[in-house]
Amino acid sequence: MSLRIDRPFTRQQANDAGITDAMLRRRSAFRRLLRGVYLAEGIPVTLHLWLLAALLAAPPGSVVSHLTALRWYGYEQGPLLPLHVSTRGPTHSRLDELEVHRRGARITAYLHQGVPVTGPDRTIVDLARDVSIPRLIEIIEWMMGNGFTTVDRLADYALNRHLHGVRRVRSVLGRVRAGAESPMESRVRLMLVFARLPEPELNVNLCDDDGHWLARGDLCFLTWKVLVEYDGWQHERDAQQRVNDIARRERLEAAGWRLIVITAGDLGRPRQIVHRVHNALIDRGYAGPRPVMSTQWDTWFPTRN
Repeated sequence: MSLRIDRPFTRQQANDAGITDAMLRRRSAFRRLLRGVYLAEGIPVTLHLWLLAALLAAPPGSVVSHLTALRWYGYEQGPLLPLHVSTRGPTHSRLDELEVHRRGARITAYLHQGVPVTGPDRTIVDLARDVSIPRLIEIIEWMMGNGFTTVDRLADYALNRHLHGVRRVRSVLGRVRAGAESPMESRVRLMLVFARLPEPELNVNLCDDDGHWLARGDLCFLTWKVLVEYDGWQHERDAQQRVNDIARRERLEAAGWRLIVITAGDLGRPRQIVHRVHNALIDRGYAGPRPVMSTQWDTWFPTRN
């Protein structure tokens, strides 16, 4: 029996191909990914290979699910391990690196880039009880922004399934906004709206008083001409891009816009973000209520050093 050793294989497959247990234990030749699942030494362990290994170690008919499915769709949420799979059969795994979820309802496998996973809507519903409400909204908006679902499709799925998590999904759909272009953009917006500040409009084409295009703004408070943007690349731009950024900012400021830039480092000080935006709004004539940051808000948006 021939065996591809450049992808995960089981101990039994190795033995059937003439590779003995003693040979498998040679660290110079093979490495163990999971109990009973191996890979040739020197092969870079990609996410794809991790998923193939998980499916070999899981009960037959399993599919990748939960945080691992979300990661395979392209959104890195949470740690890589343990790898999550779902099955309708009995669960027997005692591996620290593998979490097997036994499901009562039928699981429809969705083939994404060659790997059987739970479908986008099922993945969202499965995660709904494991993540905070803001994070759930971020995930939904990211899935929508990348074409995996729509509000209507997800609403229909949640209304017509009797699965754990559907009620929570239904409860947040009114907060979901089309047009969010990154999870961090969603997070900053939710920090503001859950602190009871006005809700900004998303990704607006801004023009000056003569109708000339200025820029596309992330989070726009049009009434007060305050623009909030998340910038995750501020240290990686080349010289020309920095020149373009300065020119863009000068155009916006000349047209009367107040620009607030939020960086990755700022996300660890969420209260400061809210106060910065609130102060800018006040400077521009906002007379609404002050922000309210409850214990629940602090749990959702924790301060980090």
